[in-house]
Amino acid sequence: MITSNPHPGRDSFSPARRLGDFLVAYLRRHPDFYLFSPDETTSNKLDALYDVTARAWDLPRAPFDLPEAGSGHIIEMLSENTLFACMTGHLISGSPAAMTSYEAFFSIITSQILQHLKFLQQSQSVSWRPAYPSANLLSTSTCWRQDHNGFTHQSPALISTLLALPSNLTNCLFPIDDLAAEAAAIYAFNSRHRVNLITFNKTDQPRWLTSPAADAQFFHGGASIVDFAPADQLITPSPAAKPASSNTSPSHHPDYILTAAGDIVSTEALRALAILRRDLPDKRFRFVNIAALSYNAIGTTDRKLTPAEFRRLFTSDRPIIANFHGYPATLAHILSQYADPRRLHVHGFEDQGSTTTPFEMLSLNHASRYHLALDVARLEHRQDLIQKYQHAITSNRAYAHQHGIDKTN
Repeated sequence: MITSNPHPGRDSFSPARRLGDFLVAYLRRHPDFYLFSPDETTSNKLDALYDVTARAWDLPRAPFDLPEAGSGHIIEMLSENTLFACMTGHLISGSPAAMTSYEAFFSIITSQILQHLKFLQQSQSVSWRPAYPSANLLSTSTCWRQDHNGFTHQSPALISTLLALPSNLTNCLFPIDDLAAEAAAIYAFNSRHRVNLITFNKTDQPRWLTSPAADAQFFHGGASIVDFAPADQLITPSPAAKPASSNTSPSHHPDYILTAAGDIVSTEALRALAILRRDLPDKRFRFVNIAALSYNAIGTTDRKLTPAEFRRLFTSDRPIIANFHGYPATLAHILSQYADPRRLHVHGFEDQGSTTTPFEMLSLNHASRYHLALDVARLEHRQDLIQKYQHAITSNRAYAHQHGIDKTN
């Protein structure tokens, strides 16, 4: 079990800003490190790197330009294909590197990533080939937060591709908050001979964990129970609500498991958890955070969650309500390696999008707190709660369309 920080969800921080600070420290320790970025270092809020290096540029400069120098370690060019090719060449020289991009545009280089993975797979059988530094892909500006760019910038397709590869050389990491994003980077940058995709948002997100708790997730099976005290006010309690002390302890056998992989969808699952604890005080609920996925498994390539560990976290028979950053079928396939598919109710990105509000994006894809709560209400045959949650969905949608902002935080 992982214990949250003393005030879970109260404060918000940018995972991208935290990763920017990590990259500064990493470059100071590894002066041969390069960041490859398709003109998005500042947009992706990784611009703390400009404190210690510059963009590589050896042509005339204008006064308004960002720091530029021939010796710069930030390689910017609006060509994902060229940047990935340059990065793999640098990695094969034995030096570390990373590439950042908007999530939707990593799919542009899918074929190149697959070719690099084939090289890594074949090189394992060649005795004189070393274990190369991992190709670390920092995926931001994700499908869930495209308030300005809209549907064209929404695609988590690379996640599904990487998780389908039986070479077992890929890790997809889903930090729940900024501290977990740093922990994911520590894991990824210390690994070798892998392709690691770290998916995070540049917008401020609630902080749920402590640093030790975040670190543990990426080194011990990729999932953990996150316990929140009954007093945590994740939602405004109903005046008629009963005390929830009977349904919060993870030591009790739960009636329902809520789980999520990804920062925004995890926060939404936690909001659903609070709603359900208020509306169904006699039921016990557990939240399991999934921080890492690899081929056919929860966890990383070198530390997958075992079936026994899965049963400890998810029980052997309780319904599982899941929320996923990517396509629901991708997570459903992995969960079905551990559990009877009839237990699974998986939500995620359904390729529905627009230039709209953050909560409305979740609602359009049936991944909002109310859609998760509806699963439980239906299993409980609670028509009153079904109507309540459906009304909340309709009400929030109407408000967003009328005012251009969300009614629900």
